[in-house]
Amino acid sequence: MERYFSGNGISKNKEMVEQLKSYGVMKSQKVAEVMETIDRGLFVPEGTPPYVDSPMQIGYNATISAPHMHATCLELLENYLKPGMHALDVGSGTGYLTACFAVMVGPQGRAIGVEHIPELAESSLKNIEKSAAAPLLKEGSLSIHIGDGRQGWPEFAPYDAIHVGAAAPEIPPALIEQLKPGGRLVIPVGNIFQDLKVVDKNEDGTLIVRSEISVRYIPLTSREAQLRGY
Repeated sequence: MERYFSGNGISKNKEMVEQLKSYGVMKSQKVAEVMETIDRGLFVPEGTPPYVDSPMQIGYNATISAPHMHATCLELLENYLKPGMHALDVGSGTGYLTACFAVMVGPQGRAIGVEHIPELAESSLKNIEKSAAAPLLKEGSLSIHIGDGRQGWPEFAPYDAIHVGAAAPEIPPALIEQLKPGGRLVIPVGNIFQDLKVVDKNEDGTLIVRSEISVRYIPLTSREAQLRGY
């Protein structure tokens, strides 16, 4: 099967972004630029159509979210992904959204991906190396770590932006702790019925939590449970 991004990937990727804009899913010019810069075709398994607006299996009972969900999360976090800021991507999977974060926070910032499946973490590095975020990986402002994302990644905390790519039964306390006062966490919460929650931490440490939309994500679990199929 042809590799979809070979030769015309960038134009197809741009078409995907244009389509999201025409649907009204994407309103931010900055998010459009970032999703045009990071070609989704470099982040999906061989033989899958990367520019279709649907989630895809990436192996190990994990998925890459649909482009409209990536656009939604990037827009919700846009003001917390300014140059020099710190961002954490929990369940970084293919590395796509982590690469988008890295481009937004730039070389003075820090984008951290945490993934508990070592094989996915390894392949995500290869994906990023082929993408426009490769220089940021090389010079160290973008990094992928193997670990239990429910514990966050304390080394580079506090984070202005935290994104979680799997649904938690409740918001993990470690992530609240590692969120900077004035920062924002976006996380799907729930079991069968899930809501994308937006958590803003006030300067005094109190939280404002709201539900953005209803969603369906794979569960945020242990590595063992995920490999068993939850």
